[in-house]
This record gives sequence, structure tokens and C-alpha cells, in this order.
Amino acid sequence: MTNELARRIAITIGALLVYRLGTHIPVTGVSTSMGALPPGAFARLSIFSLGLIPYLSAAIFIRLLSLVWKRLSAIERSSERGRTSIARYTLLLTLLLTTFQAWGIATAIQRIPEIAADSGGWFVLSTAVSMTGGVFFLIWLSEQITRRGIGNGLALILSVAIIPDLPGELAAILDLVRRGAVSSNLVLGHAALWIAMVVLIVVVESARRNVPVQFAERRVGERVLLSRAVVLPIKINSAGYLVPSTVGPWLIYLPLAFADWIFTADTPWLNAVYLHLHYGRPAHLIVGSLAVFVLAIVYTAFVVDPDNAAESLARQGGVIPGVMPGEATAEYLDRVVSSTTLLGAAYLTAISLIPEVFLAYGNGLDYKMGGGAALIVVCTILDIQTQVRDLSLTNPGGVRR
Repeated sequence: MTNELARRIAITIGALLVYRLGTHIPVTGVSTSMGALPPGAFARLSIFSLGLIPYLSAAIFIRLLSLVWKRLSAIERSSERGRTSIARYTLLLTLLLTTFQAWGIATAIQRIPEIAADSGGWFVLSTAVSMTGGVFFLIWLSEQITRRGIGNGLALILSVAIIPDLPGELAAILDLVRRGAVSSNLVLGHAALWIAMVVLIVVVESARRNVPVQFAERRVGERVLLSRAVVLPIKINSAGYLVPSTVGPWLIYLPLAFADWIFTADTPWLNAVYLHLHYGRPAHLIVGSLAVFVLAIVYTAFVVDPDNAAESLARQGGVIPGVMPGEATAEYLDRVVSSTTLLGAAYLTAISLIPEVFLAYGNGLDYKMGGGAALIVVCTILDIQTQVRDLSLTNPGGVRR
């Protein structure tokens, strides 16, 4: 192990310990006894109780806005200064979302004497400020992990928030088996499905469609770059998980909310639609699958832009063997991306439906950790493995051994 790798691991572990410690520090004004509350409620009222959800929501909204507002997309792709501006907009929106959510939570809990040590405007203000500060401290902490530690800071903090729930969930399942509420064969069958899903995630997330690219010899300033052959890797799942899985429910429930606003609440057909679109019902499974599938395709078209990639290759003197530069290269890349996108969208749809399928057909077994959580944890581990391997093979001067 190199000194650089050891330093990065120490920073990462230290940052994650700070995060876990913060989940046990209550927000300002909350009673520390809280004896009447159920287990786990304390963590939900800590300074990190909002987690990174407001920041991720803001980032998703900015990303979706850039899909329809080309000027915003051009700012992001223009330069480092443009990306800094997008990051600033995201933080500003995070502040608005966090303040609104924290103020609402503080206003609600001040009415519970078992939780609020005091009440009034000062309690609401101090509690909201504590929660808002916790969110922005987590954003800063995740950036430190990404820059100075190992792995992606956001994904690591999300994974550390997920993993501690696993022992309790396993204990609950074993208790159901012990009491005879579910059969051991059913549990073994579910375990086999989870193992198969993890293997599928590892295979798909590690897979790449490598497009060969040849760069001709060219001069950059006083340097001469020799001709070289490289590959342009294209992921099977370029859409990720958060955007399709988060926006999918919006496509289902926003039209219903609009219809509910226009019509009366006791409209028979609207009540019937709500009933059939409950989470875990067959209609919700079908509509939710279509929403995630379509969003994965649309978002991949934005993330992986063949025209932009073809222009970038042309500027750097790169060509795909057997393909003319320019429009022909863009068409070739579009065909490659289209073939991988369909496979990635089907895979992402299957992963996102795991918890709902278990709820509908699990015969009594329900899981808090779904396919999305498993995807986040597995991808985080794969990212850490890649960075550790790269750092282990790199000398202090940045030269690979």
C-alpha cells in the first residue's frame, strides 16, 4: 500500500465516522431523553436528518431543466466556469428546498412535548438552521471525500446511510422464519434472487462497449503528440439510477394531482385510477416500468450526445477506423449508443421494480432496501475498487508502474 493510498483511506474513514457521529447529534432544542419515541426516531431528528436528499433533488431538477433549456445545457458544457455556475445554481436551489423542508419539520415537532424541549419562534428558527447547516456540511464532507479520499463522496455517504439498516432487516426476516410466519424455502429463494441481482449489477455496471479511435500525430504548441490507438468506452447503463427512478413517479402522480385539482375529490373515475395506481398494484407496476424505461432512454440521449462526441473527436484529430469524420461519425456513435441504451433501460427498469415486486408478490416478505439501494452500494464498492487499484499502481509522481 502506497502512502498516498493510505492517506486517502484514512481521510475517507474519518469523514464517514464524522457522518455517523452527526446522525447521533440532535438538532438544537430537541429533548435528549426522547424515551417515548420508537427506535430509529433519534436519527431522524439529528443534524443530518435531511441527509443529501435536498441536494440530490436540486441536482436532478437542474439536470432536467437543462434537458429542455438548451442555454443551460450549453453553459454546463462550455467550460469549467460554466460548470461552476451550474454548481452554484444547484446549491442555491438546495438552500431553498432545505429551508422550506426544515422549517416545516421544525414547525411540526414543536407541537410534540416529548420531543421539543421548548416551543415558539426561537425553537423553530434554531431547529431549521441546524438541519439546513447539516445538509450543507454533508455536501462539503462529500466533496472532501471525492477530492482527497477514495470513491465518490455522495455515493459513499448514501451507502453508509443504507448499510446499517441491513442487520435489523435480516434479524426481522429470521424472526419471521422462527415464528413460522414465512417458510425457510421462501427466504432461501429470495436470497438467491438477491444474489443474482447483485451479480447482474456487477456485470452490467462493469461492462463497456469499446469503440476504437485512432488519433493522428499532431502538434500542440511546442509538443508533438504521437499517433495512438485508444478506445471510447460507452457504458451499458449511462442513465444512472437517480433521475429515471425519481422522475418516474412524477410522470404518474403529477397528472393525477392536476386532475384532482380540476375535478372534485369524490369523482368515481379518478378514485378508481388512484386505487389501481397504488404502489404494489399491477397497474402501477406496468405504468412505473414504462416511465422508468422511457426516462432512461431520454436521459441517456442527453448524457451521451453523439453529435458532441463526434465534434470533440474531430477537434482532437481522432477518427473511428472505417468511418468518415463529422456526420458519419455521429451517426455511427448514435447507432452504438441506441443499441446499448435499450439494454441499459431494460436492466434499470428491472432493478427499480425489485422492491415493488417483492411487496406485491413477496408472500409476507417486504424489504426497506430495494434494487436502487443495492445498485448504489454495489456501484460505490466497484468505484472504490477501481480507485484503490489505480492508486496502488501509481508512483508518487503520478506515473503508473
